[in-house]
Amino acid sequence: MNATLLGRYLGAFGLLLLLSSPFTLFVTSGNPIAAGVKAAVGLALLGVYLATNLKHFGKLASHRSSLFFLRSGLTVVATLLALVALNYVAFQKSPRWDLTKGRIHTLAPQTLATLEALPEKVLAIGFVPPTHESYGLLDTLFQRYRAQAPERFEYTFKDARRSPDLAAKYQLKEGQASVVLVRGEAHTTLQAVSEQDLTNALIKLNAVGTQRVYFVTGHGEWPLAKDEAAPNDPGATMSELRRQLLQEGYGAEAMYLAGATDVPRDASLVIIAGARARFTTPEVEVLSKYLAGGGRLLYFTDAGLEDGLGGLLAEYGIQLDEGIAADAQFNSGNPYVVLSRFYSNHAMVLPLRQRGLNVELPTPRSLTLLREGLAEGVRVEPVVHTSQYGWVETRPEENAVPSDGEKTGQLTLVAAIVRDTKNAANKRFDEARLVVMGDAELLLDPNWGHEPNRNLVMNALGWASNQVTKVTLRPPDREVSTLELDADDMDHIRFISTDLLPLTMMGLGLAIWLTRRNK
Repeated sequence: MNATLLGRYLGAFGLLLLLSSPFTLFVTSGNPIAAGVKAAVGLALLGVYLATNLKHFGKLASHRSSLFFLRSGLTVVATLLALVALNYVAFQKSPRWDLTKGRIHTLAPQTLATLEALPEKVLAIGFVPPTHESYGLLDTLFQRYRAQAPERFEYTFKDARRSPDLAAKYQLKEGQASVVLVRGEAHTTLQAVSEQDLTNALIKLNAVGTQRVYFVTGHGEWPLAKDEAAPNDPGATMSELRRQLLQEGYGAEAMYLAGATDVPRDASLVIIAGARARFTTPEVEVLSKYLAGGGRLLYFTDAGLEDGLGGLLAEYGIQLDEGIAADAQFNSGNPYVVLSRFYSNHAMVLPLRQRGLNVELPTPRSLTLLREGLAEGVRVEPVVHTSQYGWVETRPEENAVPSDGEKTGQLTLVAAIVRDTKNAANKRFDEARLVVMGDAELLLDPNWGHEPNRNLVMNALGWASNQVTKVTLRPPDREVSTLELDADDMDHIRFISTDLLPLTMMGLGLAIWLTRRNK
């Protein structure tokens, strides 16, 4: 390669470096040294071009391609200016696209609804030093909340050691990273920094009173506390459900019906979860009276259980099928572990349907909806189904395929019932609400981590207790898969990806063009 052609190549690269140096200074790295080095190298390369191609300048004006060369140069300049303008607009508008599988950079619908429902501004005070490992995650999370609701959410960071009055006011433990949410005179404190915990804290701060949930016990129901679990099955508790209830502002308590004449008046909701022994006649009468007066009840059962509530359920349009509901096609490898994305238009499953989430029900029990013999004012609606390949297996230990005489087709797994109780004596609410689910095992700790199931259960609670804002999709349990980068690392990545690589590609393009032009 002769000196003239080499000078042209170097001159082309020099022109790119010189023209892009303002881009480096104002858009990419912001480093004046890097921009100065690029400009200096660019001028030097242009000097090499001038020195090696001086005798050709006289011919250039008359050369046929001179106009094309000028046009190409103007195109390069225009492209660089367009890139600068585009980056400036992007910086001002700050558009964001979350392309992660778990949408880890997008606030959950529950968070959005919670921020929208805040009656007044909440101030989040992060008592977290900048050196703490969670500072960056918390700052990013605060920024997302602030960007979503700038008029209702504000945040700041404080050093507890330099603000002893605040530390004493909020009773902070020395050396412990904490977040305090303040709304008017009310406040709440939390230690975790996840979206789930922050949103639940906002819900509790915004709650008016506590929604008290009573769990019926005394019939072999699943226990609430871990210390109540059977020694041979320590995971068979609903402790995670109880924790979720407390986080969302519910109060969870056990309730014995034996010897009672009525459900406590402060009950927002009653839950029966997997009863294995029969309810006595007086206990059934207490539940019947409760529903007739506008009570709210969530009933969970499992295949093979007989609790003596069949007559009460029949009055509300539900008959429990004998056997295990199975699905030949929509399952998780076992036909008795049913996967379902088949929802009605009921409010409690609408968020699941819109997001296309599958619930997973292990060994569920199907329901038959009755149309006759119902109590006055009862309306029953299916909520979750199997696919059309479902069937009720009455002999699961013998085979796992439909047999003659077994119920087949699309089965109902969850149903919702309402009853008009406006005219009831001593009523609690104008409308009784009942949700029946043919699976109580989904409430257990090992199954609680499946997010669609968790949202189905919590949405059922929200709908039954008539809390519209709690019928939503909650922040998921996101796996931590982050790469920690400091400001210098980000500057280097930005410089390479938005400056060095594009310039290299443009330089190679110019080199190819010059090579072809000189053949």
